[in-house]
Amino acid sequence: MPEKLQFMKSSETSSRKNLSARLMAVGVVSALIASSCCVLPLVLVLAGITGAWMTTLTSLRPVTPVFTVLALLALGWAGVLLFRPAGSCSVADGGACETTRPVARLVFLGCAAFVGLLLLFPLLAPIFY
Repeated sequence: MPEKLQFMKSSETSSRKNLSARLMAVGVVSALIASSCCVLPLVLVLAGITGAWMTTLTSLRPVTPVFTVLALLALGWAGVLLFRPAGSCSVADGGACETTRPVARLVFLGCAAFVGLLLLFPLLAPIFY
């Protein structure tokens, strides 16, 4: 019975890591969509992709608050999953949690900083032009 209990804890920790990774991806993608009126055309022009069709990206402006809230909620939930104390490590040796959790936290902080820059860009863009 203890082996089955250990397997259940292992799968729970694994699914929690997968959920936090998916939430970080949702946060980044929704932040890209939320700032698509300003950042996406700039990135496309810098990449050499131009055209009159880029003016249609401003049609996403009314849904910007929805995607902003979605990005913040997803990153908040991922942060709670990553930064709350782990009750017990599901791996038998216990050393894996000590090495993977700090890496996941650093990835989260990098994603959070990137999303923060993306969400602030539409507010700061008028300063530059």
